[in-house]
Amino acid sequence: MAGASRGVGRGIARALGEGGATVIVTARSSETGPRTEMRSEAVEDTAREVDLAGGRGHHYLCDHRSERAVDEMVHWVLRRFGRIDVAVSAVWGGNEGFDGTRYADGSTWGTPFWRRSAEPYLALMQAGPLPALLLARAVAPAMVAARSGLLALVTFGAEESYLGDVFYDSAKAAEARLAFAFGRELADHGVTALGLSPGTVATERAREIEPDEPDSETPLYAGRALAALVADPDVATLSGRVLHVGDLARHYGFTDADGTQPARLRLQN
Repeated sequence: MAGASRGVGRGIARALGEGGATVIVTARSSETGPRTEMRSEAVEDTAREVDLAGGRGHHYLCDHRSERAVDEMVHWVLRRFGRIDVAVSAVWGGNEGFDGTRYADGSTWGTPFWRRSAEPYLALMQAGPLPALLLARAVAPAMVAARSGLLALVTFGAEESYLGDVFYDSAKAAEARLAFAFGRELADHGVTALGLSPGTVATERAREIEPDEPDSETPLYAGRALAALVADPDVATLSGRVLHVGDLARHYGFTDADGTQPARLRLQN
């Protein structure tokens, strides 16, 4: 479970723990080492939440922007546990430096692309799509050899509308396209790859910026969506698609932490 120190990654790890799974949670933030933006959340916290939910949590510090670090992490997992059944990339560092109004380069959300530096574009590609690619290429050989496995990329489905910012929109579109391409290349090897698109999620950062945001989901909602997909014997028929958490809730019958079923988020623009 890549990118699991907080946010959707932590919610997915917890939901897999509810099903009794062994979950290796990875991220950069540790209670004994560096933390991104000096935030309080750490990967060890997530491993403990997996334990409390009924699974077995193991933590591993990994910078998912580094090909070498990701390869070493996957090799460690295979040596210790022998196989990888499910791999999820929820890595997203695109909001680092964002204070709710401005990004680190001084621009605001939706600033026209011709009025800002192109440097943040590269940073966003390294914040989500690159980690997804590095994780996929590292776990694929073991899954292909076993002729089984599920690879999921957390993204934001933008099929219907523009996401409001060129850099963010293109990064999320890249993640979705990777899920499609992975699905095509892995289909003949018994491995399923797909994208998972939550709605408006009340992550730790989002609660700080907008504590009263209406109609938001908890990170656990996306986690239960992933758990439902893992349990579906026909999940291979969904390979290559970006699946929306709200749609999956109605199909599989799971709920968010409070028992509700928030609908799929549809942007109007």
